[in-house]
Amino acid sequence: MSLINNLNWRYATKKMNGQTVQKEKLDYILEAARLAPSSSGLQPYRIFVISDKEVLEKIKGAAFNQSQITDCSHLIVWAAWDSYSSEKIGDVMTKTSRERGLPDNASDEYGQSLWANYQSLGEEWHKNHTAKQAYISFGLAIAAAAEQQVDATPMEGFDSAKLDEILGLEALGLKSVVILPIGYRDEQHDWLVNLKKVRTPKEEFVTVID
Repeated sequence: MSLINNLNWRYATKKMNGQTVQKEKLDYILEAARLAPSSSGLQPYRIFVISDKEVLEKIKGAAFNQSQITDCSHLIVWAAWDSYSSEKIGDVMTKTSRERGLPDNASDEYGQSLWANYQSLGEEWHKNHTAKQAYISFGLAIAAAAEQQVDATPMEGFDSAKLDEILGLEALGLKSVVILPIGYRDEQHDWLVNLKKVRTPKEEFVTVID
């Protein structure tokens, strides 16, 4: 199917049936998320993939007891850097240079200019910016899941502080941003499955300036 057909097929699944997503499909979704573009290639976020039932039960409590958390095959969590720093940016620049067969310091000047721009913008700006980068990856993961005919439910409805505590994110310099249960729809018990997808009409949604 085309991407548009895939996106018409998908919906925010409200009830999943517990069936396991095949490893190759999961890997495909995660690779799409990994390959997502990010500002200056920094990828200021990490992804956690959780299938441990005890951990999922804890997370469910932090997510207002939404059933998808424990009925899904895997829960994918995007956790963004809690801030930028000269060291974090420098590490990315060095790794990038090495991957490209360049001297370690090849991108030092660019990395330093980034930090010079970011440093004065403040902690709140840092958190917002890293979260925005995570959402780009999140969006591609949703599209990849639809391509693989895997259901996914985008969720912001959770207590970030509690989830951070459950996963030990603060010690890693990360903060949970958004979560995505993936699995397969329970068609008999999902009230949304047969309802028409509704989006703003194109003529209202898109403004063309020629």
